[in-house]
Amino acid sequence: MIFIRLYWEFFKTGLFAVGGGMATLPFLQDIGESTGWYTYADLMNMLAVSESTPGPIGINMATYVGFTIGGVPGAVIATIGEVTPSIIVILIVAALLKSFRENRYVNNGFYGLRPASTGLIGAAGVTIILEVLTHIESLGSGDGIINHFALESGMGLADILNWPALALAAVILVLTNWVKPTKNLHPIIFIIISAVVGVVFHFGGV
Repeated sequence: MIFIRLYWEFFKTGLFAVGGGMATLPFLQDIGESTGWYTYADLMNMLAVSESTPGPIGINMATYVGFTIGGVPGAVIATIGEVTPSIIVILIVAALLKSFRENRYVNNGFYGLRPASTGLIGAAGVTIILEVLTHIESLGSGDGIINHFALESGMGLADILNWPALALAAVILVLTNWVKPTKNLHPIIFIIISAVVGVVFHFGGV
């Protein structure tokens, strides 16, 4: 059943995506490739919506994907699958907090997990940049472990950059870091502005 598959896929994501919400992206990409539930472009749209809504991005993504695949029941089941491993681990840690805190094997384990989480998040970040700021498509990893990339159909090397998206990213970067009147504005302001610009670009054929 689709609901059992949803629960299982997001249970695995919640269990192994150590390092926060962004660390779920490689797992979500793998789910899309293995199940055909959504494309990588769909995943980027889900990421944009999840970043624009309150709550942890990993939970938001699970809810969004679950709803896309199975409606409201799918959203509930995928979200439960995502949080179940965390609840189990937290209950175990809470019961053995002192032992965990002083256990050198646990500390060494987390020492090894940090660079692994950094690598997962970095790989997801590179793929997002390629998907959003260029016209390079992620073709998945096939039978290997490294993703393959290609230009979108009909485009040459001169069209490699997505200039409107690159310009918008540059403007947002400047406004949030170096322009005094805007650098302290709430991030939701820039999210709304970016959404409006996206709509204008879409209907303007840019």
